[in-house]
Amino acid sequence: MEDKTQLLRDKLALSKQGGGETRVEKQHKKGKLTARERVHFLLDEGSFEEIGALVTHRTKDFGMEDQIFYGDGVVTGYGTIDGRLVYVFAQDFTVFGGALSETHAEKICKIMDLAMKTGAPCIGLNDSGGARIQEGVRSLGGYADIFYRNVMSSGVIPQISAIMGPCAGGAVYSPAMTDFTIMVENTSYMFVTGPNVVKTVTNEEVTSEELGGASAHSTKSGVTHLTASNDIDCIQKIKQLLSYMPQNCEEKTAKLPYELGDEIREELETIIPENANQPYDIREVIHGITDKESFFEIHENYAENIVIGFARLAGRSIGIVANQPMSLAGCLDVESSKKAARFTRFCDCFNIPLLVLVDVPGFLPGTDQEWNGIIVNGAKLLYALSEATVPRVSLITRKAYGGAYDVMNSKHIGADMNFAFPSAEIAVMGAKGASEIIFRKEIAASKNPQKKLAQKEAEYAKLFANPYSAAQRGFIDEVIEPRFARRKLIKAFSMLENKVAKLPKKKHGNIPL
Repeated sequence: MEDKTQLLRDKLALSKQGGGETRVEKQHKKGKLTARERVHFLLDEGSFEEIGALVTHRTKDFGMEDQIFYGDGVVTGYGTIDGRLVYVFAQDFTVFGGALSETHAEKICKIMDLAMKTGAPCIGLNDSGGARIQEGVRSLGGYADIFYRNVMSSGVIPQISAIMGPCAGGAVYSPAMTDFTIMVENTSYMFVTGPNVVKTVTNEEVTSEELGGASAHSTKSGVTHLTASNDIDCIQKIKQLLSYMPQNCEEKTAKLPYELGDEIREELETIIPENANQPYDIREVIHGITDKESFFEIHENYAENIVIGFARLAGRSIGIVANQPMSLAGCLDVESSKKAARFTRFCDCFNIPLLVLVDVPGFLPGTDQEWNGIIVNGAKLLYALSEATVPRVSLITRKAYGGAYDVMNSKHIGADMNFAFPSAEIAVMGAKGASEIIFRKEIAASKNPQKKLAQKEAEYAKLFANPYSAAQRGFIDEVIEPRFARRKLIKAFSMLENKVAKLPKKKHGNIPL
């Protein structure tokens, strides 16, 4: 029976279209794999077990009774990735353009329900023209059924969406509610309303790629977390991403084998410039601290003034949030605050410890920031870190000024361990700005205001622009030489491994969305 069913499916998948090309050949011509090929490359060899292979649509209208395809445009089932159980659905663009029908949605919902019951990740490979118009409200109801399960699964199991073709209209909201979205360059796009509607309503001329392609969403909107050059690259990134996560919220990510040495990294001594106004790449610090080639950056091209991603520290999976002095001097702004807050909440959901690297001169000033809600958006990051109960460690590499010092995982909002390099400056503001305010009258009355300002600036810096005042109050646990940072952090996270923290009993908090 199984061989007969497979033969029938293959026959249907290879049925001829205009021009003599098969639907599979047309898919390949676009540089895309078929749904079954994607599942094959994603899962361990021979591990895939299909569910619902014989399902067909129930529509009798518009001549649909004569167009029967087994599976109804989506391949669903379960298998393993590196031996770990996962559930997967892959929309099949060769069948009705992957359009979602009532039964198509039921198949996806069944997979999502099983993933929740068994506590395993759910991976969606999206490639669909949208709702199946011939089914009307039934297809719309199918989308809502999926959305509801996305919300119920959120924070319980990891959910990953790969956009490997079109994803438009209501279909975009399911990937938007999953934990991570990956888009394939040049062959995928996402938008609520397409170019034709945009032209009709706003008179803007725009292509699908410009409106909702991988580049647009990875740099401008932040909708997608990662981009891939092709389908195989996308599948490899899904696997890599999954390796940093546990199966569900009740588990921890498996620790990789690691043999400890002295763990001193001399290269960290030369990264921070002596001139406090000179930028440097925080990624160099991250690479110096973490296991070799373990850093996996998320949202690399969006809100570049903050760097987020996963890494390993002595084999342990950790999440990293780090100010980036190379962009906007590392200031926090609207987009970077949202980016870091979302990542923080994901790590907290799935028991992934957080390392926060701090070099922040404050929040980005300007009317654009204020009018676009830097207050409420900056509060998102403050809320996310304050709420997080996973092990939290901070390392101040240079500047930690003003309210941004508080927001970036300070001891005052519940950080477990806080370290600082000797180059750290912890103060309400920079020495020059502070001196101009505090000693304004004295400087104005001086015969040489510039000399007096420089003198007072040095005086203020000696008192406050260092980590020692904060360390005396216990706000900094230890001032460490850069070369010892990795060793200190390994020990800190090891000590915090069994941390238990409980939030006050409540239905849920009211994060400032």
